[in-house]
Amino acid sequence: MDYQYYLSAWIYKVLKQADAQYATFLHNNGYGRPGDNKLYKLFCYSRLNFGKPVLWKDKRLFEVKNREAELHISFDVDDAAMNFIKGLFSSQSVYLGDQFNGIDFTVSSVEGLGDPDFKTEMRYRLRSPWVVSINEDKSIHPQYLYPDHKDFIAYAVKHIKEKYYNTRMKECGEIAIEDLSEYKKSGFLIKPGTKEETRVIGSLFDFTLKASPEVHKMIWNAGISEKSSNGFGWVELS
Repeated sequence: MDYQYYLSAWIYKVLKQADAQYATFLHNNGYGRPGDNKLYKLFCYSRLNFGKPVLWKDKRLFEVKNREAELHISFDVDDAAMNFIKGLFSSQSVYLGDQFNGIDFTVSSVEGLGDPDFKTEMRYRLRSPWVVSINEDKSIHPQYLYPDHKDFIAYAVKHIKEKYYNTRMKECGEIAIEDLSEYKKSGFLIKPGTKEETRVIGSLFDFTLKASPEVHKMIWNAGISEKSSNGFGWVELS
């Protein structure tokens, strides 16, 4: 079952309970330069960690045996806002699934995790897929690029630079992506069960990123990928 989209919907729901206007702004718009159509949600979240589930491939389902699961959520905001957001998720409940299959969760604890020491060169491991896409002919479906494509690095760097410039209103300097490990294609459905249902495919691999500490902080808190607010591009230190 693809549950990442349901997690995104739940996060917006929690934010809306405290600030409906802010949640609507994030959902429908995002951060960016006035008049620019490239807007960013500036949050990301990991996959659920609930141990090794039992897979039912014929039904496209999995069975969770563990009684507890762990989820990481990050927002590219200041400390005061983060403490406020952290409090919103305490004791929340969420149902992940559709009308046929799903799991009920209740948040039992919320813990703030400190940032690493951001340097100019850092090694990362993707825990959710890095999506790089192009749509040069303006078709309905974009073309997804993978690390063995000759233009993958160029478009990946372009996205990071645009995300930084459009949300910080300043240039970020040079960025280099190096030493990529072997990759694995991975993806999940966006808006499952609707007319807008789309499978988005990205890549999982390890890589070295050379950039300013401020860029590292941004991708750590807001994800490195396109569609980070749908759970793509979550990184951890390798």
